[in-house]
Amino acid sequence: MNWDQVAGNWKQFTGKVKEQWGDLTDDELDQIAGKRDILVGKVQEKYGMVKEEAEKQVKDWEKTQR
Repeated sequence: MNWDQVAGNWKQFTGKVKEQWGDLTDDELDQIAGKRDILVGKVQEKYGMVKEEAEKQVKDWEKTQR
């Protein structure tokens, strides 16, 4: 999946993001607004992981979105 597609259809992807990272709030999803780097940062912050792990999780999630 091309991240531009995710960003362009962010409102449609928020439910899928919420399924993967349920601790993210609606306000945080609004702040992310389809920006991958912000999503990585929020996942890192919310789940207390290193940036590399958050990057890996987002990358793995991207691969499942078709």
